[in-house]
Amino acid sequence: MGPARRRAALRLRGGGFSVFPLFCLALLLGFASLLWLQLSCSGEGAPGGGQSRGAPLQPCPPQAPLPPLEDEPSWGPHRLALLVPFRERFEELLAFVPYMHRFLSAKRIRHHILILNQVDHFRFNRASLINVGFLESGNDTDYIAMHDVDLLPLNEQLDYSFPEAGPFHVASPELHPLYHYKTYVGGILLLTKQHYEMCNGMSNRFWGWGREDDEFYRRIKGAGLQVRRPSGITTGYETFQHLHDPAWRKRDQKRIAAQKQEQFKVDRKGGLNNVRYRIESRTALSVAGAPCTVLNVLLDCDTNETPWCTFG
Repeated sequence: MGPARRRAALRLRGGGFSVFPLFCLALLLGFASLLWLQLSCSGEGAPGGGQSRGAPLQPCPPQAPLPPLEDEPSWGPHRLALLVPFRERFEELLAFVPYMHRFLSAKRIRHHILILNQVDHFRFNRASLINVGFLESGNDTDYIAMHDVDLLPLNEQLDYSFPEAGPFHVASPELHPLYHYKTYVGGILLLTKQHYEMCNGMSNRFWGWGREDDEFYRRIKGAGLQVRRPSGITTGYETFQHLHDPAWRKRDQKRIAAQKQEQFKVDRKGGLNNVRYRIESRTALSVAGAPCTVLNVLLDCDTNETPWCTFG
C-alpha cells in the first residue's frame, strides 16, 4: 500500500478528520474513568473526604494481598473477639475484613474476626447474632467489639484496647457520621466479657432494623456500668467511613402494631440466657491475607412471644 493510500485509510470517509485524535481521546477518557473510580471508592473524590450520598457504594479495586500479620504474645495479654453481625452484604465484607485486620494489627491489638452470618428465614436480628458470637467466641478472647460491617475507623488514634474501666463506645455520637443522640451506643462498642455477662447480653426480641442498641444502653445503666467514649479526637464526623448506602440497600424497618409497643420497653428476662440458635457451619477464611471465621447461624423464634420475627 502506497503512502497516499495509507494516509487515506487513516481518514474518515467523506472528511478530513484523522482517527488518531479520537484514539488519544478514548485513552484519556479511560484514564479519567479509572481515576474517578479510585477516588470515589476511597472517599477522596467527595466533598470533605466522604462519599457522595446519592451514588451506590463503589468497592475499591482489590489490592495486592499483604503478608498475614499474626497475633504476637508480646502485644499484651488481652485478645479481642470482633463480632460482626452479617447478612448478604458481601461487597462490604470484602472491604471490612482486610481493613480491620490491618488496622488492629498496626495498633498491636490481638484479635479474632467472627462473621456471624444469619442463614435462617427470619428477619435480621443483630442483637441475637451478637449473643451467639459472644457464646461461640471461645476462651482465647476476653473482650468483644460489637462492630457494624459498614463502619470503618479512619483515625488511628481510636482506641480498641481492653476496656477495663467499663464499656467503651468507639463510634460515639460526636464522631459517628449519622447518629448523634446522647444515649446512642451502636456502631462500635467494646466490652469485657465480664461486663457483657453482667448485662445478660442483648435482648433477643428485636427483629428487623434498629432499637436494640437503645435497649442495651438501659441494660448497661441497670448493671451499674458507665459508658466511656473517645477523647481528643479532632476528625469529627469524618472519623469513620460509612459504607452503607440506603438508596442501594434498603433496611428492614417494618413495624407491626405489637412491635411498635415493644420496641421502647426494657427486656428484663431475655438475653444470653435464652437465645435460641444452631451453628450450621464454622469456616476459617482468608480475605486478601486477612484471617476470619464465618459462622453460619440459624436463629430460632418463638412466634407466640415475638410474632414480628417473620416477614408475613
